[in-house]
Amino acid sequence: MISFKQLPLEAKAAVAAGVVFFSMMISRSYLAEKLDLRMRHWLLRLQMTLFANALMVIGSLHVWRSTVTTFSRSSAASSFCFLPWKIAVFMFLALAHSSFFTLLFLVAEEPYFFSLAAYTCLGAYIILIFFLFTLGSVEQAYKFLAGRGAKAGTGSKNRTAMKPVLAVVLTLVLTVVGLLNASQPPTVTSVEIPVHKLPSTMDNLKVVLLSDIHLGPTVGKTKLAMIVRMVKALKPDITVIVGDLTDSEAEIIRPAVQPLGELNSPLGTYFVTGNHEYYTSDVSNWFELLKSFNIRPLHNENVKIVSPESPADWFCLAGVDDIEADVLRYSGHGMDLKKALQGCSSEHATVLLAHQPIAAKWALQERPDINLILSGHTHGGQMFPLNAGAYFLNPFFVGLYKVGQNTFVYVSPGTMYFGIPMRLGSRAEITEIILRAP
Repeated sequence: MISFKQLPLEAKAAVAAGVVFFSMMISRSYLAEKLDLRMRHWLLRLQMTLFANALMVIGSLHVWRSTVTTFSRSSAASSFCFLPWKIAVFMFLALAHSSFFTLLFLVAEEPYFFSLAAYTCLGAYIILIFFLFTLGSVEQAYKFLAGRGAKAGTGSKNRTAMKPVLAVVLTLVLTVVGLLNASQPPTVTSVEIPVHKLPSTMDNLKVVLLSDIHLGPTVGKTKLAMIVRMVKALKPDITVIVGDLTDSEAEIIRPAVQPLGELNSPLGTYFVTGNHEYYTSDVSNWFELLKSFNIRPLHNENVKIVSPESPADWFCLAGVDDIEADVLRYSGHGMDLKKALQGCSSEHATVLLAHQPIAAKWALQERPDINLILSGHTHGGQMFPLNAGAYFLNPFFVGLYKVGQNTFVYVSPGTMYFGIPMRLGSRAEITEIILRAP
């Protein structure tokens, strides 16, 4: 029987990841009632950080062997550039691994440079792993098709050396493109959506949709102030924030949230939780902070949006808690559609705010008479190569979907980004939704 010491490093990292994952399950099942909320929050965050880093060790070993060990056996090892290159690769991997820890220790009014650098390296790390794997697969396929009888000569060695070089070059190019794309202000997308049973007096009502701002280690007060200025310039009747506003506790990041107080939509500003609000374990304090800015959380509840022209005309705006609250067993929270729609008449239009597209799907299965659902969560994939995973994991990915005869779902690609300050294959968005009466 092989002992743990005899296992290769990749196998040891996989075992460590499995141990951490198992401890997460044990903590969730057996310690949930014994630890207070804040302690559970820290324990869960720490476990998730350790789990991610244990998995990343496997990839980091592959990166090191591909970009350093491969060349250590060649004439390049004697070059004066080789030592700085080894140091650069080591620092790159160290920063990528440290990114998750910044969420625990480096959150303030404005992002720290270290946090931005660490998360940029994490994004580049993901891209580099993808290209190393893809190019390696192409190389293996080429060898298979060329035939096993072919002798490995100088050309084969050159191809092996070119693989990491090409992967690094592609990674550098895409990282720069992603950073430049994410640094631009969100694009304003205007969408007209017909809403069944919407009163004619509310035709052309303007709703501005925000989602996935992710105030935290890489998004701070300056970016939020920019978003608020753009929203005010649109002069919406209603502003809605459909979750993942933050990645940190309210008290820690309170100074960064101040610009939200400038939102002044005449028919109100509303908020529903996303999964990241529950990761903070500080939802109650966030609700109180948002209320101080005249932003109303819709905690499995609804409000009647009354026409300014006719008090008899109205539609129901409802919001549900994010489904992650059920997974985390967050006391007093969880998606409750029946409670959220209580009092919403079938004679009036209903608009639902639900952070995750899967929650939108579940809501329509239970109540197909909902006229419009506004969601976020997917970030439009945020960056290559994560786009494909986000596409296949969500029933609605990004943009406008028609479901049945009289129902629409709109999924925002996100107003900022989570952690990694990059966007590839997606664009941050502030959505201007024009509600049209039939």
